[in-house]
Amino acid sequence: MRTLITGGAGFVGSHLCERFLGMNHEVICVDNLITGSLANIEHLRGDSRFSFIRHDISHHLEIDGPIHQVLHFASPASPVDYLQHPIPTLKVGSLGTHNTLGLAKAKNAAYLLASTSEVYGDPERHPQSEEYWGNVNPIGLRGVYDEAKRFAEAMVMAYHRCHGINTHIIRIFNTYGNRMRLDDGRVLPNFMGQALRGDPLTVYGDGSQTRSFCHVDDLVEGIARLIGTDFHEPVNLGNPSEVTILEFASEILALSGSKSSIVYKPLPQDDPKIRKPDISRAKNLLGWEPKIGRSEGLKRTLDHFKKKMGV
Repeated sequence: MRTLITGGAGFVGSHLCERFLGMNHEVICVDNLITGSLANIEHLRGDSRFSFIRHDISHHLEIDGPIHQVLHFASPASPVDYLQHPIPTLKVGSLGTHNTLGLAKAKNAAYLLASTSEVYGDPERHPQSEEYWGNVNPIGLRGVYDEAKRFAEAMVMAYHRCHGINTHIIRIFNTYGNRMRLDDGRVLPNFMGQALRGDPLTVYGDGSQTRSFCHVDDLVEGIARLIGTDFHEPVNLGNPSEVTILEFASEILALSGSKSSIVYKPLPQDDPKIRKPDISRAKNLLGWEPKIGRSEGLKRTLDHFKKKMGV
């Protein structure tokens, strides 16, 4: 099997490269390194089955030989990143999806799109199931990411219906683990970095908004299972264990032993108030549910950040 992964030098993408190499695939990693890092894949580059192509998938890419699977994970994924790169975010969701679907069509390959829980926007239904159409502000600051992913999903379904491509869509909820960037702006690396430095933990709003955190190893397992199916509609992958941001801050402080205080800042525009996946479809279709509890996953991730920061 020969698998191509866009965004393969990113946080989730690099774990996928490992997973498919572990399944004895030849893996082609494509990344323009806007938010990815060669450090994430350095340990793979001595493997003869692994190759890296530095390329912006928003532009056409030719690949010689067969491709059996295409996984499209290229995109800035944190608010800090997509607010800094709004137009590349829109391009990789539209042109990048078009190019990777064209490659899958030419190679008769299975295709998987990394979509996001952000397609649900600031949801009016809780928990969020795949049938929910969402509550998204298309012209808000977050719209560049939310609408890029919604458009990408529409294009994937169009290619499936018109060209018969074996497509799959995952909607990723908050995911964490080794290789997250400390500066990516998401709540978990923010809190852990602040706690380890002894800085105040920044809570936006009153901290009553909720999130559900899934360890990257669980996510990768769900992805590997889904791409082997003939199911084509979106599938939520996330951990339904819901926690308020204020409770989460307290967990990080207790785990790290930090004496940091908590400071409050205004809630960003269109920041979701609630976020929890309904994973009934993944359970029924894939026999999948998260195995790594938050306490264990956070400990692993804190150890990773400690090593990274030299503390």
